[in-house]
Amino acid sequence: MIRHRLSWVLMLLATTIVLQAVVAVVALREAQQQIVRGRIASDIHRGFVELSATKQRLHSWVAQVTLGGGGATQERDQLMAQMNRTLDELKELTQAAESSLAGEQPQEQQQRKEALAQLGQSMQLLQAATYQARPMSGQAGAQQALEAIRQTFEYAGGRDLRQLIAQSIAREAEAMARKRNAADQALSNIRLTWLGMAGLLAVLSLLAMVYFARALRRPLELLTGGAQSLAQGQWQHRISLTGKDEFSMVAKSMNGMAEQLKRHHLKEAQERLQLEEVVKERTAELHLANESLRQTDVRRRQLLADISHELRTPTTAIRGEAEVTLRGSSRSTEEYRDTLGRIVQTSRQLGDVIDDLLAMARTDLESLTLVREPTDVALPLLDALTQANALAAANQVTVVCEPAEPVSGRVLADRQRLRQLLLLLLDNAIRYSHVGGVVTVSVSQTAATTEQAAQWRIVVKDQGIGISEEELPLVFQRHFRGQTAREHRASGSGLGLPIALSLAQAHGGQLSISSQIHQGTQVELLLPALASTAPAMPTPLEREAQT
Repeated sequence: MIRHRLSWVLMLLATTIVLQAVVAVVALREAQQQIVRGRIASDIHRGFVELSATKQRLHSWVAQVTLGGGGATQERDQLMAQMNRTLDELKELTQAAESSLAGEQPQEQQQRKEALAQLGQSMQLLQAATYQARPMSGQAGAQQALEAIRQTFEYAGGRDLRQLIAQSIAREAEAMARKRNAADQALSNIRLTWLGMAGLLAVLSLLAMVYFARALRRPLELLTGGAQSLAQGQWQHRISLTGKDEFSMVAKSMNGMAEQLKRHHLKEAQERLQLEEVVKERTAELHLANESLRQTDVRRRQLLADISHELRTPTTAIRGEAEVTLRGSSRSTEEYRDTLGRIVQTSRQLGDVIDDLLAMARTDLESLTLVREPTDVALPLLDALTQANALAAANQVTVVCEPAEPVSGRVLADRQRLRQLLLLLLDNAIRYSHVGGVVTVSVSQTAATTEQAAQWRIVVKDQGIGISEEELPLVFQRHFRGQTAREHRASGSGLGLPIALSLAQAHGGQLSISSQIHQGTQVELLLPALASTAPAMPTPLEREAQT
């Protein structure tokens, strides 16, 4: 993987740098040692030269004193102190040279130590000879004294000091040159080492740069191209990188992201299409609702026109009958009775039309203000039967309620509207029954099942004119009246059953009708039943008998 390769290259470069630093430290240490050795060798060489020069100056001072030329004792003391100091420094430098060389050049070190030991013994002899120097009288005595002094300064301790010092100076000069060459060689080695390590590091860095440039160029180009394609919305684009390195993992992630974006895009397109379909459906529904409202308004206007016409006709007939009757000077009682009878009949027709108008207005305007509360089902049924009995007696029709045993139960209903609903069903059955016919009202409760709760079933059945099979699906449409109904009864607005259906649905119930032409009609009303703990109530007929 790329990170492993990069880690190895960085470790190699770091190792090279550390190795370069270690080699540099070792080389610097070696050069430092060589420089220290060279400085020690130079100081030893300078010490022997100074010692030789000081000895020569001291020799001159002693010769001058011997010849009677005088000489300051202070100068003598200074020269002796300087020689002793120089000799001590040479001893210290010799010890330093031994510790720095650490076993190198043992013969040279031994010769230096022997020379210093010989010079130390000679210093004592020279010091004694110097302090004993006195002026000599006579030329012969002076010459002998000078020769003795020369022998002392040159052969003190039985060895030629001049030759010893010259050999030491030559030896130390050779050692100094050798140490300088070694220091120069160490510095040269350091320079070569630095150049070599720097070149090696540069080559390794260049090779690593070339390698990673070639290894990263193609993956980066593919990843950049893939990112640009995704930014342009090309969800089908895939990055063709395979392997287990980091770039392949990124490519797999980007390919997975592109696949998810593609699915989301397709899902969004589908949802957009679905939304457009929903908008179309809602628009169509709004259009249908608007069309329905327009048709309702048209029907309302037509209804008002029809009601106005039907109201105008009876009122005109009533006014006409009254004007004709009042126009004559005198009329018999029978003529007045006939006129009043016709006026009463026309007034009844006018009342029917007014009832239809009020029912339609209440159904349209008061359906939202329906007040439903737990109500005993027998109470609105009794109210409807009480009003229907008068209408049945006028039409010579009998109303029978079944069963004879008491019924008890409650429904969630508006008592006044439920009475209106039941009265509409009874009124419709009575009006379209034959003279002497029977209208049967039956009340029962259906048992509750797993799919449906308990219901009250109220059936109004007549033996009247019936409805044809073709006209039966249209009876709940407003203003519809079948051919048989118009022949049996000319008056009517065709609003009874539509209003009854609206009231049934407002109570959460169902209204259905079945009929056979010339045999009668049966209307079934189903209302949701409520659990009731009230005592059983008498049937409507029993309550009517009690009153």
